[in-house]
Amino acid sequence: MLFRLGIFLSLLSLFLIRSESAVSSIDLGSEWLKVAVVNLKPGQSPITIAINEMSKRKSPALVAFQSETRLLGEEAAGIVARYPDKVFSNLRDMIGKAYQDVKRSADSMYLPFDVVEDSRGAAKIRVSSDVSYSVEELLGMILKYASNLAEFHSKVTVKDAVISVPPYFGQAERKGLLKAAEMAGINVISLINEHSGAALQYGIDKDFSNESRHVILYDMGSSSTYAALVFYSAYNSKEFGKTVSVNQFQVKDVRWDSELGGQNMEVRLVEYFADEFNKQVGNGVDVRKHPKAMAKLKKQVKRTKEILSANTAAPISVESLYDDRDFRSTITREKFEELCADLWDKSLVPVKEVLKHSGLKADDIYAVELIGGATRVPKLQATLQEYFGRKDLDKHLDADEAIVLGSALHAANLSDGIKLNRKLGMVDGSSYGFVVELDGADLSKDEATRLLLVPRMKKLPSKIFKSINHGKDFEVSLAYDREDLLPPGITSPVFAHYAVSGLTDTAEKYSSRNLSAPIKTNLHFSLSRSGILSLDQADAVIQITEWIEVPKKNLTVENTTSASPNASVDNGANSTSEESNSNSESDGGVSNGSNSTVEEPSTTDLGTERKLKKRTFKIPLKIVEKTTGPGMPLSKESLAEAKRRLEALDKKDAERRRTAELKNNLEEYIYATKEKLETSEDFEKVSSNDERQSVIKKLDEVQEWLYTDDEDASASEFQDRLNSLKATADPIFFRFKELTARPEAVEVARQYLSDLKQTIRGWETEKPWLPKDRIDELSTSMDKLKTWLDEKEAEQKKTSGYSTPVFTSEEVYEKVFNLQDKAASIKRIPKPKPKVEKPVKNETETKSENTTSSEKDTSENDKPAGDSDSSTNEKVKGGSEPHDEL
Repeated sequence: MLFRLGIFLSLLSLFLIRSESAVSSIDLGSEWLKVAVVNLKPGQSPITIAINEMSKRKSPALVAFQSETRLLGEEAAGIVARYPDKVFSNLRDMIGKAYQDVKRSADSMYLPFDVVEDSRGAAKIRVSSDVSYSVEELLGMILKYASNLAEFHSKVTVKDAVISVPPYFGQAERKGLLKAAEMAGINVISLINEHSGAALQYGIDKDFSNESRHVILYDMGSSSTYAALVFYSAYNSKEFGKTVSVNQFQVKDVRWDSELGGQNMEVRLVEYFADEFNKQVGNGVDVRKHPKAMAKLKKQVKRTKEILSANTAAPISVESLYDDRDFRSTITREKFEELCADLWDKSLVPVKEVLKHSGLKADDIYAVELIGGATRVPKLQATLQEYFGRKDLDKHLDADEAIVLGSALHAANLSDGIKLNRKLGMVDGSSYGFVVELDGADLSKDEATRLLLVPRMKKLPSKIFKSINHGKDFEVSLAYDREDLLPPGITSPVFAHYAVSGLTDTAEKYSSRNLSAPIKTNLHFSLSRSGILSLDQADAVIQITEWIEVPKKNLTVENTTSASPNASVDNGANSTSEESNSNSESDGGVSNGSNSTVEEPSTTDLGTERKLKKRTFKIPLKIVEKTTGPGMPLSKESLAEAKRRLEALDKKDAERRRTAELKNNLEEYIYATKEKLETSEDFEKVSSNDERQSVIKKLDEVQEWLYTDDEDASASEFQDRLNSLKATADPIFFRFKELTARPEAVEVARQYLSDLKQTIRGWETEKPWLPKDRIDELSTSMDKLKTWLDEKEAEQKKTSGYSTPVFTSEEVYEKVFNLQDKAASIKRIPKPKPKVEKPVKNETETKSENTTSSEKDTSENDKPAGDSDSSTNEKVKGGSEPHDEL
C-alpha cells in the first residue's frame, strides 16, 4: 500500500503547476482526523500527510478540559482512562442535532458527558460547574488543532481548506460545521462528500479513454457505513488546437446506514466482556455503572478487535479494572462474528439499495473499493465477496487516507494559487431532495405551494429559480422532500424558514396603475458546492400598461441612400429610481433598423398623440431568516463571543506550551551542567573547587524549586532562573572553551601572516603597479599583529587558568579579518591602461588628407540613393560589422 501511495504522489507531482501557495484538506471522522497539505516546494511531494506531535499520520478527534487546562488530540487521548468525563469524543456526530438525540447517542456508547440543552434545543457540553461549550465551539477547537498541524508541517500559513463530510450530513450539520471552521479561523473553500474525495484519488492516475466503468466505493468507518456508485468515463476536448482525452467521474447514487460502524462491533465486545467480568466479581456488581472502568475496558476492546482482524483468537487484559480487580480473558474470531451476526446483513443494505435504484447488477460493477478502518474486519470482507461473487475485493486505495488525499486534490483545484495540470472532471450530487413550501395570506396548502426544488442527486453547485403569482407578504420554508429519508436525529423535514416582506406595500403602491398581468414574485435559490441550499433573492415583478402622450412627428426622408421600412421609436419616458431597471415597450412593437445609411429627416411639429405603453418593474423584496430549533444559525453576538473565547484559549495554550518548553530547557541545563562539573576533570584547569561548588549549590537550589514550588511558575520566571544560572556557570564554560580555541586562533593568525608575506613578495613581479605606500601600510599592520600576539601570549602564560583570559580567540579572529580586508582591497587595484600617443602630422600631410576627404564626400553625394544602399548592404553581407537577424 505504501508503495502504491508513493507511486501516486510521484505521478501527482507531474500533474501540478508550481506555486507558492499552500492549502489543506481535513478528513474529520467520529474518532480520528487526518490532515493533508498541498504545498509545491521544490524537493518534496506536492501532497503530504501532516504528522502530529507524536509523529503519527492520524490524530484522535478529541478535546479535553482538566484543571482549567485544555488538551487536544494526543494529549487528550492520554487522559481518557483516568478522566473519561473530561475527554469529549464523537463531536462530529453531535453537530446540528437536538439535545435528546445527542444524549441518547452518548449514553448508548457509555460516554459520561455532562450534556445540557441550549436555547436552540441543541446540545452543549458542560466542562465545569460554570463553563459550557456548544458543539460548534468544541468542534472549532479540533479544527483549529488540525489547521495548526497543517501549518507546522508546511512551515507556511495555511488558511484555505476543504473539509470532508459523510454523505448523510444534512443542512444543519453542514452549516454547523462551517460555523465551527469560522470560529477556528479557517476559510473553507468547500465541503466535499467523503465518497467524492475517495473517487478523486481513485481516478486521478487512471485512463478511462478506452473504457468507462462503474465502481462502488464501500466505506465503513467507526460510526457509519455508505456505498457510493461512481461512473468513470472520458470525453474529448480541444486544447491548443489539439484533441485531448479528459477523464471524468459522476456520482450516480449513494446510500448509507448512519448508525452502523466499527463502534457497533466494539460495543458488542464491551457488553460481552462486561457481563463476563460481572460474573467473575459477583455480589451484584455492574461494571457499566462506573465510567472509569468502562473507559479502560473500551480502550482494551479496540486493541482486541484489531488483533482479531489478523488472528483467530485474541486476549484481553485490563489491570485494576474495578475495585483493584484485574480482568483477563480471551475471545475467538468465531465468537466475535457470532456476537455481531446481525451486523453483517446490515452491512449489505447500502450496496443492495445502490444497485436496486441504479438498475445495475453485481456483474456490472468493475470494482468494489474498500475504504474506512472497519473494512479490515475479515467477516465483513467475506460477506461482500460472497454477495458480489468475487474471490477478492479491490484495495487499491489506502483505507485511512484515501478521502483526505482526494480532498486535497479538490482543494488544489479550487485554490487560486494552485492548479491541476491534469484534469479529472467531478460531478457530485445532493444526497437529499428538497422542496419549497409557501405560506401566507390567500395561499392554500396544495401542490401549487409545495414545489420540488432540488431532486435527489442534482448536480452541485446549482442555481434554481421559481416564480409564483402572489401580491402579499408570505413565508418560505425549505424542507427535505421525503420524510422517510431524513438526516440522522432529525424529526422535522423543515430545515429553514424565511419571511419575505415588502410585497404587500409594493402591490398597494401599484394597485392604482393599470396592471397588465398579476403581480409575480421571483425566488432565487442556490445549492452551493458544499451542498447547502439557501434562498438568496426575492423580486416582485410588476407589469403595467398605460396610455401616454407622445409628440406626433411627420417624417420626411430626403436624400436617402437606403431607408428602413420601420423607424425606431424612443418612448422617452423616465422611470423613478425604483423603476430604474424596468423594461419599456410600445404597443406597436419596436424593431431595429437595418445598417443602411439614413440622413437626418426633417420634422414638423403636429402636436401629440396617445400611445399604449407597457412597463415591467423588478422590485427587490426583503428576506429575513426565521429558522428555529437546533439547526438555527448562531447569532452574530453568539458567534463573536465564541470566537473571543476560542482565541483566549489559544493564547492560554500557547503560553502553556512556552512555559513547558522553558521548564524543560531549565531542567536540561541543570542536569547537563552538574554532570560536566562533577565528572569532567578538564574543568579543574579553568576553575577552582570553591567556584565549581558554588555553581553546583545554586543548581541544586533551582532543582529543588523545580520539584516543590514551580506549579504556578510563569514562563518568564523559568527564563529568569535559567539566565541567573547561566550568569554564574558560563564564565567557567567560557574559560574552558578558550583553553583550546585561543591557541587554535593564534596558530591560524601566525600561519596567515606567513602566507601574506609570501603574497606581498609575489606582488613585486606579478602586480608591480600596486602602490608602494599601501603595501608598506599593510606590512606595518602585519608587524603590529605579530607583536600583539607575542605580547598577549606571554602575558597569558603568566595568568592563572581560573582568571579571565588576557585575550580571546574572538579578538584574534577579528584582527585577522581586518588584515584580510586591507590585503584584499590592495589586491583588487586594477592594472592601469597603457597610454596611447597620437603621431604628430606635418602641415602638408594634413592639407592632403582634407582635400582627399572632401573629394570623397562629394562623389558619394552625387551617387543615386540606390547605389548608396547597395554599398551599405554589401558591407554588412561581407561580415565586417555584426548585425541582428529579425
